[in-house]
Amino acid sequence: MELHGALNDFKRSRGDPHLFPGERRSTTGLFSGLDDRLVHVAPDGSIRDYSYPLSGLSGIERSRFGLERDGSVHWFDDGDQRYVHGTAVVETVYDLGGRTCRQYDLTIDRLHLTHVELESAVDGDSPPTLVGCFGFAPDGRANRIGQLQHDDAVEVYHDSERDVLAASTDLDVTGQVPERFEELLASDPIEFPRSEADDRYEEDRLSPITRVSVPLTGESPSATVATLLTDGGERTAALDRVRSGATEYDDREAILAAGRRQARDALPDPDSGSGVEDGFADLRALCLLRAPTGARIAGPEFDPFYRYSGGYGYTWFRDDGEIAAFLLEADRAAGLDLEPWHAASARFHCETQLPDGTWPHRVWPHNGELAPGWANARLEDGSTADYQADQTASVAAFLATYLRRIDPSDDRVRETLTAALDGMDATLSADGLPGRVQNAWENMTGRFTHTAATYLEAYAAIARAPVPDDVAARASENARTVYEALDDLWLPDRGIYALRLDGEEVDDRLDGSTLALASAHREYDAIAAVDDARLDRLVSHVETTIDGLYRDPDGPVEGLARFEGDPWRVRTQDEAKIWTVTTAWGAYAAAELGQLLAANDRPERESFEIRARELLSLVAPGGTLRRSGEYLPEQVFDDGTADSATPLGWPHAIRLATASVLEATEQAKQVESDVGEYAASHE
Repeated sequence: MELHGALNDFKRSRGDPHLFPGERRSTTGLFSGLDDRLVHVAPDGSIRDYSYPLSGLSGIERSRFGLERDGSVHWFDDGDQRYVHGTAVVETVYDLGGRTCRQYDLTIDRLHLTHVELESAVDGDSPPTLVGCFGFAPDGRANRIGQLQHDDAVEVYHDSERDVLAASTDLDVTGQVPERFEELLASDPIEFPRSEADDRYEEDRLSPITRVSVPLTGESPSATVATLLTDGGERTAALDRVRSGATEYDDREAILAAGRRQARDALPDPDSGSGVEDGFADLRALCLLRAPTGARIAGPEFDPFYRYSGGYGYTWFRDDGEIAAFLLEADRAAGLDLEPWHAASARFHCETQLPDGTWPHRVWPHNGELAPGWANARLEDGSTADYQADQTASVAAFLATYLRRIDPSDDRVRETLTAALDGMDATLSADGLPGRVQNAWENMTGRFTHTAATYLEAYAAIARAPVPDDVAARASENARTVYEALDDLWLPDRGIYALRLDGEEVDDRLDGSTLALASAHREYDAIAAVDDARLDRLVSHVETTIDGLYRDPDGPVEGLARFEGDPWRVRTQDEAKIWTVTTAWGAYAAAELGQLLAANDRPERESFEIRARELLSLVAPGGTLRRSGEYLPEQVFDDGTADSATPLGWPHAIRLATASVLEATEQAKQVESDVGEYAASHE
């Protein structure tokens, strides 16, 4: 997002009770792009690239579409959107004065196609013309841009990135001057495209903005506009490709057929009957966020100026490691055929490990290079306070499980795990708890229960993996050390584990991230029994945390807040917002604890399975926390308005894994029942 776009949004949205002025939101609309280009299609049909983290290319910064007839343009607005079943093709439908217009958007590799079609021919002498206005940002620039305007295509370029556009019918191109300085300083936003002419003779050639007119032709008048992002190479080849793309996909059936082929190659078949249908929307969302390297961004970048956050369009090793582990678990349960995803994640994690065995704060997913961050102390002075140790533990837990379940022969993963064990050991204090670090929510430092839980799970997972005996023994010993040290975080008066130790102070607030204790203890139970006293505490902690963070405001949504007293992005709302991550985490923790209790013949298992299903229903397809496209936004206001990164990958992966755990539980209970009935009938 360039400064002019942020300032225009600031002018439009200031004073709104839900909007944070100057952001680049995706809380409405749908995304297309299962490869390395990610394109957002808004309800008004405008398209915008969120591609930079996945491809290193910036593409379209803003756009607008409309139909022109008799010299008047009807700009598209407020269409109804959906995904075409089983694909990432976005269909947007408009009512243009009683006439239906359909727009289909599909992104294939770095080519994006927008096909517009009227349902029937227009009466009268003048056929309609599709008008499009595009503001490109090659190399992330809004200035020092050039255009090459051909008879049937246009190139917009800065240095290495070249963005090209063509159409399936005739193309008429004019350039537009961006906002001037005085316009940027004015109180009102500038309408796009601008209507007035400019007397600068170079306007058509030194601007990132191009306006195109494309005649609709045929019995059902239609046309396709194609844009292609390139990072250098032969210009002629790029022009040939964008031209051929526009003509090859010049009708709806060609677009839909291409979308089905793309989805078939990238995603499981939602109609396979293997339980994929329920999770297809989650897998599509996760694939949208995935780079060819296998790494994922946390969510589409909505705050590129870091005005309200530290940015989201990066790969965090916490999110990516957890997502990879959840996908592995869901795949084993439902047979999703995601082995290439697992292998790519393992490879990327191995390639981005630091020499000391830890992982940095965040990296660019398209190349693994260090991205801007604020928790890179291990790279700076080797300290831990500004380091998020749970990220290293989350990746280590995934890699250990991958090595055990998917590819025991992968020596690169085995070596990476050994180094990760060294990195974790170096940040484990003598009392058995991780030292002072940053937390999962990245807003505090201290010695956190959540960090300890991730260490417990990672150590136990490494101990179970096919690693050298001395590595397994060390991991097992350290798992026991952390298990025992968790007693120091127990608060008997509240019946919970503390959020953190902050020096000599105990932070006794409820914290959703501490729900990680459930899966950590289930992993630990595979190498050493969890005793009854610890099970009692886990029952109390998970129950109290879910009950205490649960919010059911006067509105269409309910779910779990992040932690007690969370003030982030509440705007005019008095209470903490509901987060999809913690709601899904609560469901997963309840399901995992139910499994652990069942393995120990504890009667509380049933109540936690019920609670897990209740929470799961809120984030499941059709649940109250879902938004258009079945997306899970990071947060919602009490009136149901989505906020922040949308879709957010983490809760989509947690939901998939939770559904698989509960399905496995149901199947095990059915087997148990069948065996009981058989035994009874043969007494």
